[in-house]
Parts: sequence; structure tokens; C-alpha cells
Amino acid sequence: MKHLPALAFATLLGLNTLALAQTSAAPAAAAEWKYKTQRLKAAEVDALLAQPEKLLVLDLRRPDELIKYGSFPVYLNIQNNQLDKQLAYLPKDRVILTVSNHAQRAGRAGDLLTEKGFKVVGATGSEDYEQEGGKAVAHIQPPAPRAQSASEGTNVAARQP
Repeated sequence: MKHLPALAFATLLGLNTLALAQTSAAPAAAAEWKYKTQRLKAAEVDALLAQPEKLLVLDLRRPDELIKYGSFPVYLNIQNNQLDKQLAYLPKDRVILTVSNHAQRAGRAGDLLTEKGFKVVGATGSEDYEQEGGKAVAHIQPPAPRAQSASEGTNVAARQP
């Protein structure tokens, strides 16, 4: 049985294509939006950023994520797991844009803040925003290592009286 008949080959190809389609649909289903907070597109985020006096950008990610993925030019960072303990620091006179990588944490935080009486305008993911063509995400560059001076390199014991 050197050669598969054309029908068998086409059937196998069709099953493989179906399996690939199901595999690629799984991540999309996992990212399904289930929050009351509106998920904003890049153009909507840009319109909000154009009025900084009315806006608070609240980034919910860890410092390593901020460095790896960047964030908006000015933001308040409260990690998601600390948000409920830090509510007193959030202004009630501005609308709040919540931010995470792909907006899932941002959506959950937006719902919590809305329940607590804050004016949440929406949620976004910084990675999603950039993929949609958004240009406002700033990527943080860690400072260059400081050059050690000659006096810093001396033996501490030698400097003691």
C-alpha cells in the first residue's frame, strides 16, 4: 500500500485542517470578554490619552511585565492583587482606564472599581493596543550600569582608621 487513494488523502487532510481550526479557536474562547467594563480599542484609548487632565491610567501589572511589555506614558501602578487595599489612593474626580497585558485583569479590576463607586471608562491591554497600531506605549529601558569609580573599588578595610 504505497499510495493512499485520493479520497483517503483528502479525508485525512480535511481532518487535520479541522483539528488545526479547533486548536486555534481554543485560545480565542479562553480570552472571551466576560466583564461589564468596556474593552477599548486603540483609537478609543488614544482619544482618552488626548485628555490627560481627565484621565487616570491604572496599570495592574507586575514590575517585570511593565519592563517587558511597556505601558502608557504616565500611569499609576497598583498590582492587581493589591487593588482592593489601595482604593483610598485613587482619585474619584477622573475617569479610570485600567491596563493589563491583554485586558483580562484590567476588565476584572474595572468591574471592582465600578462596584466601589469609581468612574471606569474602560479596559485595555498594552499588547493588544500595540497590535492594533497604537503608538502611545512607552517601553521602559533599564538604566545602564553605573561605572565604578576608583575610590569605590578600594578595599573597605583599608579605609578604616
